[in-house]
Amino acid sequence: MYQLSDFLGPVSQDLFALGIALALGALIGLQRGWLARDKAAGQRVAGIRTHALLGLLGGLSVQLGRELGNWVPAILLVMVALAGLAGFLMQNRQQQDFSITSWVGQVLTFCFGALVVAGQPVIAAAAAVVTAMILDNKETIHRFLKALEANELDAGLRLLLISVVMLPLIPNEGFGPGDVLNPREIWWLVVLIAAIGFIGYFAMRFGGSARGIMFTSLFAGLSSSTALTLHFSRLSRQSDSRQLSPLLAAGILIACGTMFPRILLYAALIYPPLLTELLIPVIAMGGLLYGSAAWIWWQHSGSGNVSQPQEQNPLELRAALLFGLLLVVILLLGEWMKNVMGDAGVFLLAAISGLTDVDAITLSLTRMAREDLTAATAVLAIIIAAMVNNLFKASLALGIGPFALGIRVLIPMLLSLSAGLAVVFLRM
Repeated sequence: MYQLSDFLGPVSQDLFALGIALALGALIGLQRGWLARDKAAGQRVAGIRTHALLGLLGGLSVQLGRELGNWVPAILLVMVALAGLAGFLMQNRQQQDFSITSWVGQVLTFCFGALVVAGQPVIAAAAAVVTAMILDNKETIHRFLKALEANELDAGLRLLLISVVMLPLIPNEGFGPGDVLNPREIWWLVVLIAAIGFIGYFAMRFGGSARGIMFTSLFAGLSSSTALTLHFSRLSRQSDSRQLSPLLAAGILIACGTMFPRILLYAALIYPPLLTELLIPVIAMGGLLYGSAAWIWWQHSGSGNVSQPQEQNPLELRAALLFGLLLVVILLLGEWMKNVMGDAGVFLLAAISGLTDVDAITLSLTRMAREDLTAATAVLAIIIAAMVNNLFKASLALGIGPFALGIRVLIPMLLSLSAGLAVVFLRM
């Protein structure tokens, strides 16, 4: 963390810190003053001048505390809080406004100024900007709360429970054969999968159906491209949706292509050295799927639109837990098959796992590459899993949807998989 003393002398540092404290207070005051800009003079409890002075007072309180004692900032903070409370009570009596947001903003402004002079200007500035944004987006936040369903709030709280509360409490050490089972790492990966699905749900929820197939497919790829493939394949068989078959095929390719950025994300988070080995084949495979989808979309963009499927559960915790169990099984099988069959066992496991899920085998192989599995073997196994998974989804499109849909999905899939294998073998 940078300190002001890294750039300025003692006196200049103090003056500069007080200037920052004044500016941060003015930032909060600018927002509050703009909100009350139509009120007559004397009706505004605290505007830009008051908040600027509160920030400066917070900074000066720390300066005085260094000379007179640490009790000075505490006493001044209490005085600021009491003065703001008095203003709130007067405003409440006149306007029947029960919101204490302005009062909290005044107390925070004093604290920001104190933090700057105490040697934490970056924290103070970041907190002040976030505070100003929260104050300025009152209507947006209230609209979000009104639109939020009970199950969505519950899902958000459960996501916080499994991540913020439970994750730090889980043991962070290896168990089992070869110490391949680390409870905290496994649970962290469960949280990661649940969070991706959670984000994908809200991206579709608040994006609205008017954005159509493109938006739906891109974000459905974050949670379940297989579910979207099934939905679009069934939809394309309906008489009133057959003209949308090309766009639905493009949507399936987009959702399936989103798997490849996820693979790179897992590698970057778990074992960054593997990212360089995966980058070119994954870009080749994903790029061909996205490119094919873009070409189909451009050729048939006038065909219309379709409403998007909505996931009913924002946080598929049961699915994430089953994923964790699958991950444990794959880790144990991977360790056993690697010891018994060598690289061939890893490739066989990747092919079997790819039938149902690519995330679990990708995360397992990435973690194994961090231990003793060679990068080349891990990359080839991940590509095999992706191949099998996408071929499975192509067979769903071909078997459930009309032939026109299936063939538009199958051909780009085969090109993508061929490109991935070719790049891997050329680099070996």
